[in-house]
Amino acid sequence: MTENTQQSNHSAPELPTQYTPADVEGPLYERWVERGYFEADEKSDKPPYTIVIPPPNVTGSLHLGHAFEHTLIDALTRRKRMQGYETLWQPGMDHAGIATQNVVERELAKEGVSRHDLGREAFVERVWQWKGESGGQISGQMRRLGDGVAWSRERFTMDEGLSKAVQTIFKRLYEDELIYRAERIINWCPRCLTAISDIEVEYQDDDGELVSIRYGEGDASIVVATTRAETMLGDTAVAVHPEDERYAHLVGTEIELPLTGRRIPVVADEHVDPEFGTGAVKVTPAHDPNDFEIGQRHGLPSLAVMDEHAVITAHGPFQGLDRLEARSTIVGALRAEGRIVAEKRPYTHSVGHCSRCKTTIEPRLSMQWWVKVGPLAKAAGDAVRDGKVAIHPKEMESRYFGWVDNLHDWCISRQLWWGHRIPVWYGPEGEVVCVGPDEEPPSGEGWHQDTDVLDTWFSSGLWPFSTLGWPEQTPSVEKFYPNSVLVTGYDILFFWVARMMMFGLYAMDGTPPFHTIALHGMVRDQFGKKMSKSFGNAVNPLDWMDKYGSDAVRFTLARGANPGVDVPIGEDWVQGSRNFANKIWNATRFALMNGATVEGELPPAEQLSATDRWILSRLNEVIAEVDAYYEDYQFAKLSDALFHFAWDEVFDWYVELSKTTFMAGGPAADASRRVLGEVLDVTLRLLHPIVPFVTETLWTTLTGRESVVVAEWPADSGFRDAAAEREIGLVQQVVTEVRRFRSDQGLQPGQKVPAQLDLSGTALAAHEAAMRSLLRLQPAGADFSATASLPVAGATVALDLSGAIDVEAERKRLTKDLAAAEKEKAQATGKLGNEAFLAKAPEKVVDKIRGRLQAAEADIVRITAQLAALPKA
Repeated sequence: MTENTQQSNHSAPELPTQYTPADVEGPLYERWVERGYFEADEKSDKPPYTIVIPPPNVTGSLHLGHAFEHTLIDALTRRKRMQGYETLWQPGMDHAGIATQNVVERELAKEGVSRHDLGREAFVERVWQWKGESGGQISGQMRRLGDGVAWSRERFTMDEGLSKAVQTIFKRLYEDELIYRAERIINWCPRCLTAISDIEVEYQDDDGELVSIRYGEGDASIVVATTRAETMLGDTAVAVHPEDERYAHLVGTEIELPLTGRRIPVVADEHVDPEFGTGAVKVTPAHDPNDFEIGQRHGLPSLAVMDEHAVITAHGPFQGLDRLEARSTIVGALRAEGRIVAEKRPYTHSVGHCSRCKTTIEPRLSMQWWVKVGPLAKAAGDAVRDGKVAIHPKEMESRYFGWVDNLHDWCISRQLWWGHRIPVWYGPEGEVVCVGPDEEPPSGEGWHQDTDVLDTWFSSGLWPFSTLGWPEQTPSVEKFYPNSVLVTGYDILFFWVARMMMFGLYAMDGTPPFHTIALHGMVRDQFGKKMSKSFGNAVNPLDWMDKYGSDAVRFTLARGANPGVDVPIGEDWVQGSRNFANKIWNATRFALMNGATVEGELPPAEQLSATDRWILSRLNEVIAEVDAYYEDYQFAKLSDALFHFAWDEVFDWYVELSKTTFMAGGPAADASRRVLGEVLDVTLRLLHPIVPFVTETLWTTLTGRESVVVAEWPADSGFRDAAAEREIGLVQQVVTEVRRFRSDQGLQPGQKVPAQLDLSGTALAAHEAAMRSLLRLQPAGADFSATASLPVAGATVALDLSGAIDVEAERKRLTKDLAAAEKEKAQATGKLGNEAFLAKAPEKVVDKIRGRLQAAEADIVRITAQLAALPKA
């Protein structure tokens, strides 16, 4: 343990009778910000500790996923600040290209205009106006949660400095031939009207159709199957496997493509699986990624037959039809010509959807900008393999390697107006000029800038260093790069983490962006289901904060945070955490009323009672335990350890055992008051990173010092007292066993009964007064007659219950309960002995009956013992 060195101006402490979070949290947070506790000084000689916030979208509001992630990051940074690190939690927001443009376009639609009516420049101005007026509401919500971010350093992925970083790395990659422009198949969203990356495509099983179509005539015909009949208008070949003897005579020939009047070649390609379907596939290079590769190998033309809205453009009767309308119309036309060999509906298959608007993705040939990821991805994989970066939990490494080792070139251009515009200019004679941030773009007649913008993930991939002032070698870059740890969800391991690894290693001369990647799971409802508005189980964390306080929400989330594992959460759990905050409040209030203090040194161990030495020994063990869990990112375990130590050991045992000492007064009481003050001081500091508001209020009241935010983190002093722990363990055994017996006999918790305690030969004599107080045991009078004797922990507790309960009424009650338990046992035994029932019943039902049998047998044993213990009539 460490003595806190902040100056004390302690006076008689007072606390309200009730803890009301709404009265405390807002003012406390503003005080922390005003005092600059969360700011980071790059000139400091303290060791750095840096975490960047996963930048929320400027369109977003705080959801439980944010609250969960921010709680974990805030806990880490608050602890490191208390440990003496120069701590930076870097805040900021992402411009969220597609999402933001969609929001503003919807606003324009209400006014009856489109972005095209405004023009590009005016539209972008309108987006900036929206951002200033309505964007970024999440910042205020982060304050509600208690996020200890360095607000003066807040960044935006399109602010001036980050825009310079984007232009700088684009040009560097371009000059290193790691960025190029090429016509390739991309994922196209007909609703958002832009390309999206592979990882922004969500696949789900949809009910469609599988249609088998005969191409050609007679012996020169081939049957192909497709789920997208409309794309046949763009077919430029049929492919078969080179070793498939069924089609060997057709390879190199041409066959008729129905409905088009065109003839297309039959090619042999090893990509074709001869065992799948008919062993022949239609090849549409402009509308399928695999077909595009076949087309490249065989020099096939690429015929685009749909526009950006997925409307058919091929000349003929289907021109102008939406792709789905065209699909059914084309199948009808083929059926009329006798070309349909087979139709299967519904045909369930995996279909890609835009992660933003859920529209079905259309593979489309398009001229786009790409990052050549090969060397970048290799470096990102090697950094983990070589131990430069650790992924936690380690079992997530395989998912990371599976991604970066098989990464395809990254399409970085988007057909939007909001975002970082591609810094490339085209000249009248076909010139292409990439312009850096400090360079003048070409001007004059015929010169124009590329109209596309960069993928949002391109700018957020620079986040760990661009936020520090890169490309300038600023003092902040020198101090806070690389980041200490990245805390983020496993769901964006590929979206964001891999991008940062590639760009960080490339831009920062082989230095990775962070030392550790700590991955957490997803927040789900109490039944393990994904939270969604459509499911009706989505929760606004602000509602829970209003009802139970931010500390209760934070503690609930932290207590469920096992590394890389999803987190189920329900409102009753938040209510339980609110009860914990109330317990902390009430116990501290009791301690202060009874003179608990942090003034002066702790008395030497030899002057302390076994109870005092026990709690100090346990306190140091918990400090060590919590530290180990923090270093391993085991938030659930450290929260659980603190919960049980505070509630069970400090409040339910130590405080209760000390009451008789306080009542007796004298030096022993003074020593216990100082020990109680020490235990509360340290416990509140240990709890502070998870539940900052209630601990700040209580700690400053207890100590009279400035703030627990800047208090010293407790250290394990090494003090252990195994003998005291054993001794108090015996006390706990006696109290627990006698309480159980009292409950079994139907005694009320506060009901007093006479008792004799034989403690000879044990170390329990010093605790008799405390045990009697906890167990409501009166001294034995002259007429004492033991009706029950309990041997426990080497002692014997004799009780006289003759005047405490109505023996006959209790005997009747227990006899009735015993009969019910025996009936339950007989019913369960009968069902489990019925072979016909066991053969038909589901395993879950059988298991439930086995459980009922076990419970009934346990009840019979317990009730029989209770009957035997009753006084004789």
